Amino acid sequence: MPRSSATAPPPVGALLRRYENPGEPLSCKPVTQGLLNRGYRLATTRGAYFLKHHLDGDQEAINRQHRATQRLQALGVPVAPPLEDAQGRTVAVIQGRCYALHPWVDGRHRDGAQLTAAQSRRLGALLGAVHTCLERVMSPDLEQRGRTYEHASADPEETFALIDELLGLVRGSRPQEAFDALAEHRLLERRALLRRHADRRPPPGSARGWVHGDFHPLNLLYRGHEPAAIVDWDRLGFHPRAEEAVRAAAIFFVRPTGELELPKVRAYARAYRRTTGADPAELAAAVHRVWWERLNDFWILRWRYQLHDRRADPQFPATSALAVWWTHEYDAVREAFTT
Repeated sequence: MPRSSATAPPPVGALLRRYENPGEPLSCKPVTQGLLNRGYRLATTRGAYFLKHHLDGDQEAINRQHRATQRLQALGVPVAPPLEDAQGRTVAVIQGRCYALHPWVDGRHRDGAQLTAAQSRRLGALLGAVHTCLERVMSPDLEQRGRTYEHASADPEETFALIDELLGLVRGSRPQEAFDALAEHRLLERRALLRRHADRRPPPGSARGWVHGDFHPLNLLYRGHEPAAIVDWDRLGFHPRAEEAVRAAAIFFVRPTGELELPKVRAYARAYRRTTGADPAELAAAVHRVWWERLNDFWILRWRYQLHDRRADPQFPATSALAVWWTHEYDAVREAFTT
């Protein structure tokens, strides 16, 4: 079968001709980690590169991301900005698709279980530096536009309707698998929790700022014990900063059984607050909003049962357990972020 434009291999020859002395191509292999990105390790006679295919094709947003990482690098933030071609451009549009060429960063991903308390502090300080440095390098005009945007928290009535829909899909799935049984259990459990806590829906977030937008272990490369590069800036945007800090911790420090490693969370959060100047009240509000977000979120089940995409299935046991554990340990989690 012919390849669609979404899966066609990148036009390596046409791309490299835009750059000065990039070398001759030797290989171009897909990078398999990550759910939403399409990237390649491109080897040439002059070295290795990371070739990114920007699937959304929004050139204005891509150029904004590129300018941000260039400026962040000048401030000492570990990033890997794209290379400029012979015309000084960082985005190559070929056959209607957008590509960018980055230096290849040797490194590996590390989740919270692989971080010591000291490294957890450095992680919090790093995200804090990202937020404070973004405030320095981003356009005030874009910031002002961002201030007018309000994102309401999830409506539990809409969540109840989604749960009913997903339950029908889960129970109708054939053949029935262990995943289906777990999904049904978690949906029923979550519906009961939402009914009990429906009156705790939070108001729209405040204390907005520029954020990476997707700060998690697969978007941070370590060289040895130190961060080497924060990658994948596709979701750069103007949102409540402290919420990104809480969201990131809930990904980095979740155990397979769904609990958070609260001593590491506390070390991380203290460093984040110290770096950004965020006060405990801001973190407490962010904890509440992200908890509510998790309580109402079923994106993995939507991928599997509505989109027939199972790539995120391995994340479901820990993610679904976390929402339940967090509800029962709400005060302990808030304390870890605020003291």
